[in-house]
Amino acid sequence: MKFPKVYPLKEVAQIIECNFVGDSDFPVRGMNEIHVVEPGDIVFVDHPKYYDKALQSAATIVLINKEVECPEGKALLISDDPFRDFNKLTKHFRPFQASNAAISDSAKIGEGTVIQPNCFIGHNVQIGKNCLIHANVTIYDNTVIGDNVMIHAGTILGADAFYYKKRPEGFDQLLSGGRVVIEDNVGIGALCTIDKGVTGDTTIGAGTKIDNQVHVGHDTVIGKKCLIASQTGIAGCVVIEDEVTLWGQVGTTSGITIGAKAVVMGQTGVTKSIEGGKTYFGTPIEESREKLKQLANVKRIPEIIEKLKQNDK
Repeated sequence: MKFPKVYPLKEVAQIIECNFVGDSDFPVRGMNEIHVVEPGDIVFVDHPKYYDKALQSAATIVLINKEVECPEGKALLISDDPFRDFNKLTKHFRPFQASNAAISDSAKIGEGTVIQPNCFIGHNVQIGKNCLIHANVTIYDNTVIGDNVMIHAGTILGADAFYYKKRPEGFDQLLSGGRVVIEDNVGIGALCTIDKGVTGDTTIGAGTKIDNQVHVGHDTVIGKKCLIASQTGIAGCVVIEDEVTLWGQVGTTSGITIGAKAVVMGQTGVTKSIEGGKTYFGTPIEESREKLKQLANVKRIPEIIEKLKQNDK
């Protein structure tokens, strides 16, 4: 998430009431999660296991809960609770805005686009030309939709990320200030849910087709011309490269990559990154030919045992 202007480090520190290390005028341009940070971004870290990763990332401002040596060319924001203060920054720079209209006055809708009854279109939504948005679709603030997109009834674009920190009193939610971006010629079935990024974008690439009742988690990037069948659940921060096929009831873990032109057969659990250009099946996931050989051999176990018994006689 980029800020509307460049802020000096001192001003950002005042927003969250914390100390800082570095030039008071050090430029702050935005905030992001570690997998999408760029120079000028704030990244937060609150566990020693990830200190080095955050300090050595592309982010030039690190919101951290310990005074450490500041890397050259960077700045630190010292907080007793970086998770809490990252939320403060999200509230400050992208606060929730209530709506009193089914279609916000700030929404931009392209020529030839049809929006059926009972849809909700939030603030700053952009919808391209010749789209068809069926009844009861909800499109949260800041969503971007390209041209020639079809979205079927009951789908929701832009709900919050499923991202929590466990505290003694319960679970504390990491607020979502990102977006959903739907590129041209995408088709989305009925009753799908596509969560917005925490600070970045959840993206569906051009020409991709998604069946009914599919869930896409926060910050996931789906490539061009993919096919995703019904009841598939894709976790957060997944990268699905171009022309991947996921058949029904596939589930993934977070933070993995599925290579271009991979095919994942139904009810497979994708528990790790997989190479493109191959077909996969099963949980734990394996190449389908190998998995099917294993299943065939399992069926032969009684026959093998019987032969062993005969040999022992």
